[in-house]
Amino acid sequence: MNQYETVFIITPVLSDDQMKEAVKKYEDMLSKAGAEIVHEENWGMRKLAYPIQKKSTGFYQLMEFKSEPDFIEGFQTELKRDERILRFLTVKLDKHAVAYNEKRRTKAAEKAAQAQEA
Repeated sequence: MNQYETVFIITPVLSDDQMKEAVKKYEDMLSKAGAEIVHEENWGMRKLAYPIQKKSTGFYQLMEFKSEPDFIEGFQTELKRDERILRFLTVKLDKHAVAYNEKRRTKAAEKAAQAQEA
């Protein structure tokens, strides 16, 4: 099993529920394929660097998961076919990227714990 990271941009015209439904579709797809979701982050609505389909903003979503390499092609095909997805990028993580992501998550968790104590 390899570890992958996918970031996708969802069209901003969707309601909050529709956006969560779109994300849930891909979570379910990963689960059904036997992939293990390691981490997930909703980065919220952000301004795009350039307009895509006449839209200047989009909802960003990050998913980090472990899966078999043959699953990725089908996963990307689904992302391409979905009209709600403006853009996506899937990257295979090497051991250094995995270590960096774990370190980043640990720091974020520590920072959140400190904020709660204050």
